[in-house]
Order: sequence, then structure tokens, then C-alpha cells
Amino acid sequence: MQELLKTLAQGLVNQPDAVEVTVDDPNEDGVIVYHLHVAEDDMGRVIGKQGRIAKAIRVVMRAVASRNDEKIMVEID
Repeated sequence: MQELLKTLAQGLVNQPDAVEVTVDDPNEDGVIVYHLHVAEDDMGRVIGKQGRIAKAIRVVMRAVASRNDEKIMVEID
């Protein structure tokens, strides 16, 4: 999951080496939080107009997680 998120983000940004993904332990509800860190200049590329790209990234990640019976959340930092 972590590699998928990193690969998706690296395809969108100008500085793919600056992409980092950190993962929190599952909380009391069993939700795993993935934190996506990108370069400051690439933040707009990852979020997109009106958050459309960020929303699409979250949809893809949730779809993969549901196949693995996991609950996840993606935070863009």
C-alpha cells in the first residue's frame, strides 16, 4: 500500500525524489493513516483543482484497501 501511494505521487510531481510516505499504526477503529509528503512546489499538483486529484488518490487507495479488508485514510501533508 505504501509503495502504491508513493508510485502514484511520484508520477504527478516534478521532484519525485522528495516524495515520502509515512504510516501510522492502526487507531482504535482499525484505520491506518498514510501521510504523503511532497515538495512545497509540488503540493498543487498533488491536490489538483478543487482537490480532484487528491480525491482520486484517496479513492484508488481505499479501493485497494477494501480488497485487503483494511480501513485506511490518506493525509497530504
